[in-house]
Amino acid sequence: MSFNVIGTGSAYPVKVVTNDDLAGIVDTSDEWIRTRTGVAERRICTTETITDLALEAAQKALDNAKEYIENIDLIICATISGDYITPSMACILQDKLGLSCPAFDVSAACSGFIYALDIAASYFARGTVRNILIVAADALSKVVDWKDRSTCVLFGDGAAAAVLGKGEGLKAIKLSASGNIEALNLPNIRNVVPWVDKPAENTYFAMNGHDVYKFAVSSMIHNVREVVKMANLSNEEITYVLPHQANIRIIDAAKRRLDIPEDRYYTNIEKFGNMSCVCIPMMLDELNMSGKLRKGDKLVMSAFGGGLTTGACVLEWNG
Repeated sequence: MSFNVIGTGSAYPVKVVTNDDLAGIVDTSDEWIRTRTGVAERRICTTETITDLALEAAQKALDNAKEYIENIDLIICATISGDYITPSMACILQDKLGLSCPAFDVSAACSGFIYALDIAASYFARGTVRNILIVAADALSKVVDWKDRSTCVLFGDGAAAAVLGKGEGLKAIKLSASGNIEALNLPNIRNVVPWVDKPAENTYFAMNGHDVYKFAVSSMIHNVREVVKMANLSNEEITYVLPHQANIRIIDAAKRRLDIPEDRYYTNIEKFGNMSCVCIPMMLDELNMSGKLRKGDKLVMSAFGGGLTTGACVLEWNG
């Protein structure tokens, strides 16, 4: 027993920040950003909190699943930028949704949604749950250096959710981790301690773009090939590939090495940028809400992010 995805939902901020808007605060241009990243605009939290977006996405997914809220037996949130360190975002959502089930967060950066799916599969295998709510939510606008054009142009804020029910939709899944602080990191909040003779440091997101690019391309190629093989599928049987939306150059480089038809790749990086763990479930919701998914469709998901972590899976759509 694994699970089926029976409902999806997503939410994003009202504020649209274009490349031209960024050119007004940092030395960049629309052409520079588009050619190097594929991003044209992104959504940034202003009046909303990331908790607000997470709750909206969760409620939409529950409505789409046509499930009574009381049938949710577990909430898993993937995030690295929740409004609080504690309580977890999952616990906050549990309260706002009026539930009493266990709830916890997963910290695996951009791979968080895939990690959450793997954890959920274990609960279904044990037969201890009926339905699980997974919410991915990140607002990296809070933690990027808006004077650093190498990072601030990449990211956007948003949330997406999926309701899982009993079924056999998960055909293969693979996770990995390789501890590496230097390639990509986000320091924790630091205060000035009276007994420490050291000033507080900036807590901005930092990334070695060259190292991350090499890691991302190689991991996507390897992981997609492996999960397709694990699922006993041919490349022609894949309906959609949902790659993490880190950078269009990463996706294009991997596509050239993978023998999956080019029209099977789904992207939305142009209008949302990199939303961390939200990218893949956001694309899943877009496909679902647009009516593009049919029963039996085979979806390949591949993510990579801080940790360094990776996650890939094959899902059969039976929603």
